[in-house]
Amino acid sequence: MLKTGPESKRRETGVASKLPLRNGLRDTALAAAEAIACAKRTIETERSGLAALHAAFDTALAGPFAEAVAIIRASRGRVVVSGVGKSGHIGRKVAATLASTGTPAFFMHAAEASHGDLGMVTGADVAIVISWSGETVELKSIVEYARRFSIPLIAITSRPESSLALQSSVVLTLPLADEACPHGLAPTTSTLMQMALGDALAIALLESRGFTAERFREFHPGGRLGASLRLVAEFMHQAASLPLAALGTPMSEAIVAMTEKGFGCLGITDHDGCLVGIITDGDLRRHLGPDLLARSVDHVMTAGPRTIPPDMLAGAALDLLNQAKITTLFVVEDTRPVGIVHMHDFLRQGVV
Repeated sequence: MLKTGPESKRRETGVASKLPLRNGLRDTALAAAEAIACAKRTIETERSGLAALHAAFDTALAGPFAEAVAIIRASRGRVVVSGVGKSGHIGRKVAATLASTGTPAFFMHAAEASHGDLGMVTGADVAIVISWSGETVELKSIVEYARRFSIPLIAITSRPESSLALQSSVVLTLPLADEACPHGLAPTTSTLMQMALGDALAIALLESRGFTAERFREFHPGGRLGASLRLVAEFMHQAASLPLAALGTPMSEAIVAMTEKGFGCLGITDHDGCLVGIITDGDLRRHLGPDLLARSVDHVMTAGPRTIPPDMLAGAALDLLNQAKITTLFVVEDTRPVGIVHMHDFLRQGVV
């Protein structure tokens, strides 16, 4: 006997088949909300750790930090960074940041140190050892080596009474903070604080040395960063490529010059060769009329165009293009045009 009750009607209309889907969507939305809430709790917990680290520079951390910077600045050698586990990963990053900002540094694996790698350490070096507990057994050989040969040892730890701290020249004590891990086990807040302190050391050393963007470029010749640190003079168009015309030039000639050069603009110079104006496609549209070709560039140009010097970094020049919402910039020296760069040049150089 066929059932004609509510359930059979749900089967006929497909309502029953839709219920699991609704439940699935509800479960997915609930899971997404929980994930977002977890992410926000993680960030908030780690932010609290950074706030505690920031506050420590007003108290116990100030003196040791300044001393650590002075020791590294006075060193004639390199900075040897070491750590184990997650602290080791942070150590690699700290060493890389130091090296790229003017402080020669390298990371030494604690396990390899006692198997010959200690031979890379010289009496002129400084050691930075990172350990949250300060009791990491694998670091013993590095610590003992530093003491034996009077190598300055800077400890980054949360326990000033630990074995590592007691054997160090300077102790940078990290404030205690909750890990973002709900079990308090996975290093999260602690490693973030270690990395932030390492960055603080690197930048303090960078600024104390007067490390410039040009020097930074020497260590970063590749990739987008390297491209952005190139000088405009290295890839600007010069000499015969420049779209230029003198004051008084008829627009009939000016438009031909603009078309030949292909930059979509024309620089206007005075009798001394100084750049005094520019004509762009926009200027042509604004002055479009039956008498345009009979007029001179003086009446069509926009005076005082934006310019850049040849020693400007490519990244800074690109920012100027984007801010001004233009595609071309003249390069000048003593107000005289010596080059021109187009947005496409930055694309070719890999700056964008």
